Parts: sequence; C-alpha cells; structure tokens
Amino acid sequence: MTDDRNPLGHLLRDQERLTAIGRVLRKTSLDELPQLWNVLKGDMSLVGPRPLLPEYLPRYTAFQRRRHEVKPGITGWVQVNGRNTLTWEQKFELDVWYVDHWSIALDLEILWLTMLQVLQREGISQAGHATMPEFVGSSALKTGTK
Repeated sequence: MTDDRNPLGHLLRDQERLTAIGRVLRKTSLDELPQLWNVLKGDMSLVGPRPLLPEYLPRYTAFQRRRHEVKPGITGWVQVNGRNTLTWEQKFELDVWYVDHWSIALDLEILWLTMLQVLQREGISQAGHATMPEFVGSSALKTGTK
C-alpha cells in the first residue's frame, strides 16, 4: 500500500492506496505468509480468530471480547464462512462460535476449507473496500446487549 493522503492529510481508503502488486498479493492471499513467523514464535496459531486492530479493543462488547479466549490465527471460522463479505456482527458471532466449539477436527476442517478458499479467491474484500470498513462498535455495544 502507498501512504497517499487527501489534502487534509488523512490516509486515503485502503482500496485507493493498494498497488497493483498489492492487489495480486491480496487476491492470492500471499500477503498472509509473513504471519507464519508469528506462528513459529508462538504468538499466533494457524487457526483461530484473526487478530484485529488494537484500537478496536475498547469498542468490543463482553460477548465480542470472548474471541480472545483462544490464540489468534492466520485463518479461522470466519475466513471459511464468508471472510470479508460478512458484517462485523456476523464475524464476531462466528469467532465466538469457534471459541465454544474448538477441536482439532474443527481446526483440520478449517485448514482444508482455507486451501479451497485461497484457490477460489472468494470473499477477499467487501464492496468498495480493500478488505473491510473500520469496526466502530455495534448497536449491541450502545444498548448493552450481547
């Protein structure tokens, strides 16, 4: 990605800053390979909820924070069930479902489905975004539910 900014000095949207090489890396999911180092260091697993930006932490509901009960992963239940075509609420639901249903068999299924997803190149981005729009919190956060 480039560091291009608008006249006010704010970064342009991801989609506008993504280079041609970046698009190829994103489409083929090769941009995820450097995270293998984090797996080798023990900071991440191959499978688990994808890590999100640290600035999102205060925006989580108690339910959404449950995704942190397991190590983050390079791929996860969200990635094989819609990836970035899902809403934030759907992603959190799937992450917590994974936490509640974790098993070695489930991880093996996710790894297999991930290989198929990478080959099909589906769900990489949400319309109008290089990946996903910013998570600003949910209506559940404002109402105190979930």
